Amino acid sequence: MGLTSEQVQTIRSTAPILQEHGNTITTSFYSTMLKEVPDLKNVFNQANQVNGHQPAALAASLHAYATNIDDLGALSPAVEKICQKHASLYIQPKQYEVVGEYLLRAMGEVLGSALTPEVLDAWTAAYWQLANLMITREEQLVQDADGWTDWREFRIADKVKESEVITSFYLEPVDKKPLPSFMPGQYISVQTYIPKLGYRQSRQYSLSDAPHADWYRISVKKEEDLNLEHPEVHKHPGLISNILHDEKNIGDILEVSHPAGEFFLDTEGDLGCPIVLLSAGVGITPMMSMLDTLVANGTDQPITFVHGAHSFAQRAFSSQLQTITHSHPHVRYVSFIKNPDVHDSAKDHHYDYTGREDVKKLDRVRNLFLDNDTTRYFVCGPNSFMDDVWHSLTEMGVGKDRIKMEVFGTGMPTTN
Repeated sequence: MGLTSEQVQTIRSTAPILQEHGNTITTSFYSTMLKEVPDLKNVFNQANQVNGHQPAALAASLHAYATNIDDLGALSPAVEKICQKHASLYIQPKQYEVVGEYLLRAMGEVLGSALTPEVLDAWTAAYWQLANLMITREEQLVQDADGWTDWREFRIADKVKESEVITSFYLEPVDKKPLPSFMPGQYISVQTYIPKLGYRQSRQYSLSDAPHADWYRISVKKEEDLNLEHPEVHKHPGLISNILHDEKNIGDILEVSHPAGEFFLDTEGDLGCPIVLLSAGVGITPMMSMLDTLVANGTDQPITFVHGAHSFAQRAFSSQLQTITHSHPHVRYVSFIKNPDVHDSAKDHHYDYTGREDVKKLDRVRNLFLDNDTTRYFVCGPNSFMDDVWHSLTEMGVGKDRIKMEVFGTGMPTTN
């Protein structure tokens, strides 16, 4: 049942209040809920609680929801992103009941008398309108996962160091059942129990190779300056990546969810048109999946793979990329190195440009295929990098519908 016109007007009228007090509401919400329902610590990224990213993201979502309450289509990309992640974490409908209870309670505690009975009724109806939409979508996503409806045990079959900071993990299902395929660019969630914390934590990692029936590959960056023995280690965003690098070995077991994510290359819809893959740092991982899939499928469509790294030692997959370009003339590889120290211990010192990756330095026709209005652009890396690429491409006349971007973590890139 939809909202009444009066409720729509009421929700819209609260947008300025949420813009001012939203972060206070969501911070109180998470703090109280996780204290009183500690089992949910297994679900929520605790580092994002401490650094404030999750409360800020929810506050922004609430404000956007209130602003667009009569035009939910405007929120579809953000809602789909959240639903994909929820499905990968196997969020249950009953958990929406808990979230709704604590969120509305936090609104009351922060807004006080401003949360009149009429406003509370409107927000209760609005919450469940969105919650039911998301529950339905998430149930569909899980049903579409070839019978993979819960966490599944995977064994680390191999660990391969790709650079000074990135290591690939080859994961095989313990039950030996064939793995479903996926769209290149999608991710899996990896979950592990952390004894020193007393609960599980999960993180999403892009699949970094073409689909295989027997194994998946993720390539994980190790965050620096993290001591796993520090008493407040849970506050660090690189906790799980460091555990994978330092504590998980070949033969160890991880819990893994089915592939998910709304950022991907459509192997049918994007077939035949030029493809430009732009990445920086560990943002290279979904791009490797896209390129490996295109090459495995035998496509001859023009492809440019552009990557930026801080140094030769921190750059991953360069040798593989050069091998692909040498054997596939329709593929071009362009490398930016921010600090090209020739005394770097890395063996491969090939690169094309010095400094931070800059799309404007690329040849508009040879590298970016700007002469073809069907060209598709895929972008992944730090938010500042993606913002720069977005603005550069749109200034060059590329339509927004031809640019796809992936954010690691919470939030969305700036696209206006």
